[in-house]
Amino acid sequence: MTEAERAQVLAVLASPAYQDLAIPQVWARELDAGRYWCSLSTMYRIARAAGQTRERRAQATHPPRVRPELSATEPSQIWSWDITALKGPEKGTWYKLYVIIDIYSRYVTGWLVAAAEDAVVAKDFIADAIRRNGSAPQAVHADRGGAMVSKPVSELLVNLGVHRSHSRPRTSNDNPFSEAQFKTLKYSYDFPDRFGSLADARIYCEGFFTAYNHDHRHSGIGFHTPASVHFGTASQVQAHRQATLDRAHAAHPERFARRPRPPRLPETVWINQPIPSQPNEDPLSQLT
Repeated sequence: MTEAERAQVLAVLASPAYQDLAIPQVWARELDAGRYWCSLSTMYRIARAAGQTRERRAQATHPPRVRPELSATEPSQIWSWDITALKGPEKGTWYKLYVIIDIYSRYVTGWLVAAAEDAVVAKDFIADAIRRNGSAPQAVHADRGGAMVSKPVSELLVNLGVHRSHSRPRTSNDNPFSEAQFKTLKYSYDFPDRFGSLADARIYCEGFFTAYNHDHRHSGIGFHTPASVHFGTASQVQAHRQATLDRAHAAHPERFARRPRPPRLPETVWINQPIPSQPNEDPLSQLT
């Protein structure tokens, strides 16, 4: 690329609309707007050369687990939910944020900020999310918190024919989608240290989850928005992206080793994908 083109890429990254976003988010949003500047890896190289790349948050590694094992190949099959604490205006004051996320589309199908954790509130919260979604999922996964294993929640899911799945004790990695979603929330650049009131917390979450569902390009779903995947418009977005990449390829074929393709959607999303057995493993050893 020429120096002028590199300067254009840096200007895009430093623009007010993008200065707080990760580079993949900028690349995907520009692509959706019909503008292709360079490949994602080239954008990283340009930013790195200018000293404009750094990790904004600590990254945890999650060891593979065997159980529970749940898979989704489309939206509304498997939901994950959890409750996290939000700091109130004073020390010792906490609000409880309930969130349900579809593991395939990453769409937040329901959220609620309440003054406390309560089993009846949790049951009504899940029932409302199912009603607004228009259908119940095949399974709902959660950890083993009090509200998650409570009788009201269990009875609701049993009556709806929804399979109940729970993490193993003291194994937070068994609920990775909810944990990752809470991390995204709490590492947002504008997430406050404390909320002034319950109303303040609800206003913030309203803005966050609206942006998360409809604006955030999620790397796990091919840099689509969760709403696009959940409501079935991702194929049209893919076609638009491919057309933009084809125009870029036609204009500068020397910059591509092959025809560029937009990131793909996953075929299957897992909670704890099974570990394949070793080919030389003796089947009789499993009986001992």
